[in-house]
Amino acid sequence: GQLPTWLEGILLRNGPGMHTVGDTKYNHWFDGLALLHSFTFKNGEVYYRSKYLQSDTYNCNIEANRIVVSEFGTMAYPDPCKNIFSKAFSYLSHAIPEFTDNCLINIMKAGDDFYATSETNFIRKINPQTLETLEKVDYSKYVAINVTTSHPHYDSAGNILNMGTSIVDKGKTKYILYKIPPSVPEKENKKSCFKHLEVVCSIPSRSLLHPSYYHSFGITENYIIFIEQPFKLDIVKMATAYIRGVNWASCLAYHKEDKTWFHFVDRKTKKEISTKFYTDAMVFFHHINAYEEDGHIVFDIIAYADNSLYEMFYLKNLTKDFEENNKLTSTPTCKRFVVPLQYDKDAEVGSNLITIPTAATAVKEKDGSIYCQPEVLCEGIELPRINYDYNGKKYKCVFATEVQWRPVPTKIVKFDIQTKEMLHWEEDHCWPSEPIFVPSPDAKEEDDGIVLTCVVTSGPKEAPFLLVLDAKTFKELARATINVEMHLDLHGMFIPEKGLKTD
Repeated sequence: GQLPTWLEGILLRNGPGMHTVGDTKYNHWFDGLALLHSFTFKNGEVYYRSKYLQSDTYNCNIEANRIVVSEFGTMAYPDPCKNIFSKAFSYLSHAIPEFTDNCLINIMKAGDDFYATSETNFIRKINPQTLETLEKVDYSKYVAINVTTSHPHYDSAGNILNMGTSIVDKGKTKYILYKIPPSVPEKENKKSCFKHLEVVCSIPSRSLLHPSYYHSFGITENYIIFIEQPFKLDIVKMATAYIRGVNWASCLAYHKEDKTWFHFVDRKTKKEISTKFYTDAMVFFHHINAYEEDGHIVFDIIAYADNSLYEMFYLKNLTKDFEENNKLTSTPTCKRFVVPLQYDKDAEVGSNLITIPTAATAVKEKDGSIYCQPEVLCEGIELPRINYDYNGKKYKCVFATEVQWRPVPTKIVKFDIQTKEMLHWEEDHCWPSEPIFVPSPDAKEEDDGIVLTCVVTSGPKEAPFLLVLDAKTFKELARATINVEMHLDLHGMFIPEKGLKTD
């Protein structure tokens, strides 16, 4: 096929790539050592490159020829021939664990720089052109957080907005929202932008010893949306996991009898809205988008009725009988919640406070809290992406993978939230990754542009490839075949040529 003439830049992706070191194996697919890969578009041609992230974790494991650094689903232990004292010391020092810098989930842009990220307090700077690993940044030097999300937001000024959980402060567990500027004042140009990190707001955890797990958050023009779900970490269990010989993932539990709470932070005042909004128990990982309409916040997420998704990616479950034996017990559901910020304070108990057209409801309770029920937009999609120019604004297009009852995607879809129309691309033995939308330079409409996705193949003679689709029609424009094995990745970003500083 033909690539659009305007397509110049790098598609940079991240994900777990190595699951065996020496004679040791990771337990969970999400634990594998990070493998970066990139597709560079130049003069109508595509160049492929891949490289393991040279993290401290990677280097320690390779040097020892075994897994010596713990990951979320795999607890690693010191060398059995070490003496009793160093063993005892290891147990003690793991009470507040030193987390891994195996940054395998996403890519983040900070000013002119790019970082590989995961959910620990470490990120690694990388060179997007060579995939070389550069310095390590420890968030906890700039803000008191132990874990953070790998799905930050970017505002129009280029600031990064992100969230992390602070567990350390004498049981005062809280969720911290922070902002990183894209650049630093000229007179301080030797300093990193992280030194200018600013805490926007902190939200106390409803349970001090059981903070909520979260993978992303939402944003509108005036508000930040944080969902405190009953999928929770048990801090005491985490602190003793090493001694008990279990992994940290076993310290996560879904409390289906609990509620899910919605928090809204005003971006101007940096204060949380005092009204209590909640819905039924659910588990979710990805926000799609959010916007404001006539005094309401509308936000769309992909939710599950349980936490079976994480369980399915234990490597013992990913066997050759995987297709037959592994079915999600809860299908991913695209849900729209509508929250009335301005409503009649004298409204009757039991009345629906929403005044814009939607099937979602927000019902006033006796105690003044508001119980929200969603409108179901569609089922069976995951890894959602949008045209980021519409982030926080009213929008209609979601690009996603289709998963239905199995956790590995088989199709790429474009879903129109307004008409509910769905277009899809699929091919036998093809497993596509998260689709990335790239707008055309003179875009007038939300879907003017292309969609890029990496496709792994399971047929014996079929090579993996990069797929280029027209975002409007979802027709294939081109594919670039790769003559090496390619891994299933997680997330990434497209960096236009003008966004690359040339070294």
